[in-house]
Amino acid sequence: MALPAQLPDNEAERLLSVRALISADGPSTPELEALVKLAKDVFTTPYAAVNIVDADWHRVACQVGIRTSECPRDISICSRVVFDNEVVVVPDLARHPELRDLPYVLGEPGFRSYAGAPVALEPGLPVGAFCLLDTEPREFSDREIANLMHFAEVASGLLRLQKANHVMGFAEEKLRLAAITDPMTGFYNRAALVSIVDGMLADAFSAQQTVGVLYMDMDGFKTINDTLGHPAGDDVLKQAAQRITECLGVQEIAVRMGGDEFAVFVPNLANADALAGLSERLVKRFRSPFAVGRHIVNARLSVGAALAPHAGSDRLSLLQAVDEALYEAKASGRDRFVLRSS
Repeated sequence: MALPAQLPDNEAERLLSVRALISADGPSTPELEALVKLAKDVFTTPYAAVNIVDADWHRVACQVGIRTSECPRDISICSRVVFDNEVVVVPDLARHPELRDLPYVLGEPGFRSYAGAPVALEPGLPVGAFCLLDTEPREFSDREIANLMHFAEVASGLLRLQKANHVMGFAEEKLRLAAITDPMTGFYNRAALVSIVDGMLADAFSAQQTVGVLYMDMDGFKTINDTLGHPAGDDVLKQAAQRITECLGVQEIAVRMGGDEFAVFVPNLANADALAGLSERLVKRFRSPFAVGRHIVNARLSVGAALAPHAGSDRLSLLQAVDEALYEAKASGRDRFVLRSS
């Protein structure tokens, strides 16, 4: 059986509905599994399922009884349910001119009858089918078809709830990320030290990896704020964050500790020389002046660096070590880095 040559006009909108449904854990829930199991028992059929029809693939959302695999949607009978948006009943697949040569009819598990009703998240946008398959030819009465449609309606409601939970979870994750993100620089804020950094340190130490820690302070930033105003200072902070980002890799965690102070945590660092190299790149990057409107200003960088676990085996001891190293860098002339070896 081939799909219609002309896809429905709302196919793009329908696929958007499918994407909103599919999450990392899949659309199946205990409630949906219970519903499918009930349908299998009510209809006394060896197979019942809710299947989702994606752009190119027939995906099993939930199935009970005979186990089937996902397949290309052009050989899926559920695709016809979706594209016609109506109940499809085939009493004997082996006698159907378009379906008798399908692999799951000719071979295992040897299906002989099919009944499916559309499952939709929104009116007119079916995402899949609630289907029943049997290994024997079977006629479905009008009452059975009506009951199948009722099962499909309940499944649609459960999937809509699943979609709502998925969207709410995504929104909650965005709110959680916003709560630990500094809006000025896009770096993490201090709240991330507990929720992000502590977990990273624990993972690194359990894997016996070294971690580099940097604490940075911009020299001359207060003068910029005092002479040009806080909007100019904010502009410099944004540019500073961009310069720091340019020196970091994808694994590094950058945190705005407050004002013009930043911390960087570098997991799985090779050795102290690699940390020194990163510190030197940062210091050199800040030797270039900042353009703020018509003004050219300087705000160089002092850096305190330490390597864990040599300088500390927890966040508090590491931050103390790099804070002391930063103090040494400032006391010895600024515009430089100091690496604490222990």
